Amino acid sequence: MGRLEIILGDITKQTADAIVNAANCSLLGGGGVDGAIHRAAGPELLAECRTLNGCETGKAKITKGYRLPAKYVIHTPGPIWHGGSRGEDALLESCYRSCLTLASENGCATVDFPSISTGVYHFPLERAAKIAVSTILDYLGDHTEIERVRMVCFDERTGTAYRKALEDAGVTV
Repeated sequence: MGRLEIILGDITKQTADAIVNAANCSLLGGGGVDGAIHRAAGPELLAECRTLNGCETGKAKITKGYRLPAKYVIHTPGPIWHGGSRGEDALLESCYRSCLTLASENGCATVDFPSISTGVYHFPLERAAKIAVSTILDYLGDHTEIERVRMVCFDERTGTAYRKALEDAGVTV
């Protein structure tokens, strides 16, 4: 296995130094992955998020993991898809890079990501997978302190898209 793995599962049940939350800009919880992480972490996560004054799309902020098996939660608001003409690709790349930078700065050797922006924000899945895989592999090339990154895919369709993106990048799956 390489340092980037694709797995199927529930991100709230993963044991990692940090899991990434596909958040909204308020950081105060929402639907999908965001709501599931907030529910699993408990009310302390929301209390800490209230102190962060939100987060811009493409940036990231870190909190404790509270009741999650992960030590930290890295929150990143992904871009809403508007057809690709509003810098969505660059914003999505920035989400992944910002999260990995925060992970490095906080001593995280293992990081688990969901598929950012491909749910209610409607970013095309195959396009998002290619951006995610390329950005993560690029970052790992320069940062040996991160030992393992996993894409935790909610369903088989998402897993297939990420495995294909990894194969297209020349990594044996």
